[in-house]
Amino acid sequence: MSGRAAYHEPSSQPGNNRIECIREVEGTELPPSVVELSEEYDRRVGERSEFLWKWIHNLFDAFTLPCVPSESVETVKETKTIFTMFITVLDDLADRPSGGETFEQARRIPYAIDAVDYDAPGVETEVLEFAELLWNQVNDLLTEAPCYNEHRDVFRFDLRQAINTMGYAQVLSKNREMTNLAESRHYGPFNMVMFPYADIDLMWTPRFARTELGKLRSLLLDLQKMARIGNWVTTWERELYEDDYTAGVVVEALERGIISYDDDPETAIEAIQNHEIREQFEAEWQSRYYEALSHNYDIESFDVNELIEGMRTVMEHHLASQGQK
Repeated sequence: MSGRAAYHEPSSQPGNNRIECIREVEGTELPPSVVELSEEYDRRVGERSEFLWKWIHNLFDAFTLPCVPSESVETVKETKTIFTMFITVLDDLADRPSGGETFEQARRIPYAIDAVDYDAPGVETEVLEFAELLWNQVNDLLTEAPCYNEHRDVFRFDLRQAINTMGYAQVLSKNREMTNLAESRHYGPFNMVMFPYADIDLMWTPRFARTELGKLRSLLLDLQKMARIGNWVTTWERELYEDDYTAGVVVEALERGIISYDDDPETAIEAIQNHEIREQFEAEWQSRYYEALSHNYDIESFDVNELIEGMRTVMEHHLASQGQK
């Protein structure tokens, strides 16, 4: 398989198939373990539409590494969906004004479970226990993977980067003066957890050439920037109503003086729309997509073109599901 992806014009622009995308997601059948955990999530953390879990579970078909053996794909998807739940719990805690103490304890779970203090002041014990439950299920699945030990250290490092990104957003919410687009672009993409997802894929992929690990990570750096743009352009309006100013679209508007923290959400949204900032980020996504297609990543373990094209499917689903996740 060639390491260079063939450049070609896409058959359609992202977002043209909204109804088809929604039907596809809604028709996704979740593993019984995920359905059970989804119900538990609603009871312990706060209601999250099952649509979100169906959305990500379905999308793993588009950006799971093509080298994952077919007989392992469903197990990999189940593992990554439960892992997404764990990440989402931490992300929800980091975003909540009252969730800081619980977040600080929950972030220790994968690394120092004995140091987790369930009785610390301000801790939501039930939420923290659920986070541990999720992590234990993920860990149990991972340790059964044939290449777990080979990729364990890298996975733990990559997970720490994602959690650190949540910590950055938490600090930013309390120190708005530090807001800047450069740091948003640096930290934000790691919240997409594409590196841990790929690490999980590799744990089930004995035939991946480890000598290509560095090249794969270079590719992932590019792809997660695209994934983050897809998230930014479809969540920034909702986040403004939640007093969340971390989306790149919003940070760009703040830096350019188009909006201020004193603006009400409706005023800020109208100003951002009038200056076509969302469109600017969508154009950037297209540029990054074409650049990735034309770049030689020199990877032979799988079809690079297939993975990059999967990011178009991810973008289409971001746009189609705006307001539903």
